[in-house]
Amino acid sequence: MASTSRTRTGRGRGRGGRGGGSSSLPPPPSTLPLIIEEFFIVVYEDPLVKKALPKKFADYLDGQEPAKVYLRAADCGPRLWTVEVLFDGQGRMYLDKGWENFAIAHGVDFGCFVHFKYEGDDVLTVKVFDGTMCRKYYYSDDEDTDDESDDDVKPCIHPL
Repeated sequence: MASTSRTRTGRGRGRGGRGGGSSSLPPPPSTLPLIIEEFFIVVYEDPLVKKALPKKFADYLDGQEPAKVYLRAADCGPRLWTVEVLFDGQGRMYLDKGWENFAIAHGVDFGCFVHFKYEGDDVLTVKVFDGTMCRKYYYSDDEDTDDESDDDVKPCIHPL
């Protein structure tokens, strides 16, 4: 019976890695640029009062303090809801006047998770998840919403 012997080759295959050469590890997190494009809030209190956004998002805006932002419901057409923004001087940012109308129209309630994606130019795309962690989907039947006032509380969308 022939004896088989395996010899180790010096290919640098220690600890599950493949091959030698330079490391392909990403740089440590402290050296990466801070990019906060997406975040969420959980509605634990009255869903219609001003809502605090994460401090890291306010920090990401790097001193730019917009007087208002524009909310767009994901999958709900081009309508933008104008919402005034407050800053408390301690780095906190709040959605204020206009949030109530958006929240009513999109069914934001106690226990909802509200996901925001920053699109730039003060526009945030919003997805609302209910208390069971399922996303609320909507569609829009409005062809032209440019003439509508943001003070108009009637929903422009319908739940599916």
